[in-house]
Amino acid sequence: MSLGGFLLLLLIAAICGGIGQSIAGYSFGGCFTSIIVGFIGAWIGPIIARELDLPLFYTMNISGREFPFVWAIIGSAVFSLVIGVLSRGRKHQQ
Repeated sequence: MSLGGFLLLLLIAAICGGIGQSIAGYSFGGCFTSIIVGFIGAWIGPIIARELDLPLFYTMNISGREFPFVWAIIGSAVFSLVIGVLSRGRKHQQ
């Protein structure tokens, strides 16, 4: 994977993590945390899709690797919600 592809992957993971945290209503930190949440969501999301027999749609091909954009957002939201409820995280203010 090239450096440009890696940086693009980090950017997309940060966006997915940020959107997922916003949907869940919990905020855990800044950009680095959003990247981590986005990558965990990209791991959890396809597992949810596979268990429910749902297709992986809107995947992005980044340097030869598929990134399930929509499922990463859904997985990030689920992960953020679970962690927020368990740790009584900081509720996102409107």
